[in-house]
Amino acid sequence: MKISIVIPVYNEGEHLAACLSAIADQTVTPYEVIVVDNNSTDHTITVANRYSFVTVLRQRRQGVVHARNKGFDAATGDVIGRIDADTVVNADWVASLQQLFADESLDAVSGAVTYHDLPWRRFAGWLDRSCRIWVANGMGRRSYLYGANMGLRRTSWQKVRSLVCAQSGLHEDFDLAIHLAHQGGNTDFASHLQATVSSRRADNKILDFWHYVWLSPSTYRAHGLNYHRRMYPVIALVMVNYFLIRLLYRCYDSENRNLSVYNMFNDRSALRVNPATFVD
Repeated sequence: MKISIVIPVYNEGEHLAACLSAIADQTVTPYEVIVVDNNSTDHTITVANRYSFVTVLRQRRQGVVHARNKGFDAATGDVIGRIDADTVVNADWVASLQQLFADESLDAVSGAVTYHDLPWRRFAGWLDRSCRIWVANGMGRRSYLYGANMGLRRTSWQKVRSLVCAQSGLHEDFDLAIHLAHQGGNTDFASHLQATVSSRRADNKILDFWHYVWLSPSTYRAHGLNYHRRMYPVIALVMVNYFLIRLLYRCYDSENRNLSVYNMFNDRSALRVNPATFVD
């Protein structure tokens, strides 16, 4: 089974090397790796070009949804693995996708994540995984995908390609899951498909962070759906703990695994744009 990996990027030069190095260390080599640059103004493309197995495409129309679509359309593998530029996949990630999609009834799958720039990773990973499973189960696992760690059968993508939404104000991974469900697709959550991601989103101002989080249930409401209600307690939990998460992120030196208030004065990663609204 051929696994393509698609990574939409915008000004991710600081994080992309770790992402691609993890792909290089896979126990099973992916069929192809496609990095779709979405008008980066930093050294993102320079980093991508250091890896001989990477194909770099450019999408001039701004928005992660447009970059994702270009990458998915270009992919030629049987299964499209989709991650973010700050995702670091486990060494068996490609092998896990092959094992999962050996089930011919499966159309798409999301995996679990931990946060490589927060302390107490096991606890944070357990909490995140528990919340995602609880939400996915509440939806009957039919309309939930997480773009930082997911896989999609290419033939399933082709079935919904003309249906997925491309406008601002929607989370494109949830939108994709919704359209797959409308076409009778089988979507699942696999805890053993594992990766680490960055928590730097929490370093945004509280109103910006709230807007990003609130667009999750808004995506389902925009499609006239109401089986996303389990998202609300999770959102409440996240927002109540926003300042704690932000403080931990700022005080933790992930390179040295050191938690100290003095780390607050260190340079931090650049803030991420909101992928649901930074769209043409």
